[in-house]
Amino acid sequence: MDHAPEADGEPTATPDAATLEDTAFAAELATGAGELLLKLRAELGFGDPRALKSAGDNGANDHLLGRLAAERPDDAVLSEEGKGESGRIGTVRLGADRVWIIDPLDGTREYAEAGRDDWAVHVGLWQRGLGLTAAAVALPAQGVTLRTDERHPVAGPRPDRPRIAVSRTRPPAEAEAAAAALDAELVPWGSAGAKAMAVVAGKVDAYVHAGGQYEWDSAAPVAVALASGWHASRIDGSPLRYNNPDPYLPDLLLCRPDLAEPLLEAIAEAS
Repeated sequence: MDHAPEADGEPTATPDAATLEDTAFAAELATGAGELLLKLRAELGFGDPRALKSAGDNGANDHLLGRLAAERPDDAVLSEEGKGESGRIGTVRLGADRVWIIDPLDGTREYAEAGRDDWAVHVGLWQRGLGLTAAAVALPAQGVTLRTDERHPVAGPRPDRPRIAVSRTRPPAEAEAAAAALDAELVPWGSAGAKAMAVVAGKVDAYVHAGGQYEWDSAAPVAVALASGWHASRIDGSPLRYNNPDPYLPDLLLCRPDLAEPLLEAIAEAS
């Protein structure tokens, strides 16, 4: 297997048969969890958002953990909804060579709002010495699953007025400073995965986040973006690292490669 350094600072394996199999499995998992979430949405409706959120979180998590336990029993798991050894404070994953980092329902608020399609399911695989090697992000309400073995390259020249995806309610000061410096437009969007995939799909040019996240919020989206040649880093330009003892990973810059330097400079000047 050949290895090459990637934009996140971790070496990433050139896809081989095993990696492609992992990617196909990740896509199957994410898509299947998304189908379950759509079914729950249709059955429960939107009259009780709290109940819908709970059912979605628990149902998707049980689906993913069940499939992983049955089909990848030797792999560890880091899940937003997990507990104990497979959860955010578990220690088994720290000694594992393969760790699935999953977010069963990214964007519970959007999921529980009628008509919204900007929520996601994240399934990513981290391997020791290789970093993120396989991943898929499902956007179930859009009928789309983006994966690391399908390229979504940057298209066209850098726009004169870039579009930066930000939180619907809490645009970070760093994004506002970058927008002012680059005459960019801030575009409110839904979940972290939905914002990241909006960049990869070319709907926006960047995603800037500085309000606090965990590894499951960004692992799969970052892997998909890097596989297509997009830039992904911390907002200070340092690499994104995964399967850490503390999974808190508070900030993220994901953007066109030709926007990375000016965005990082604008954020640094505002700090």
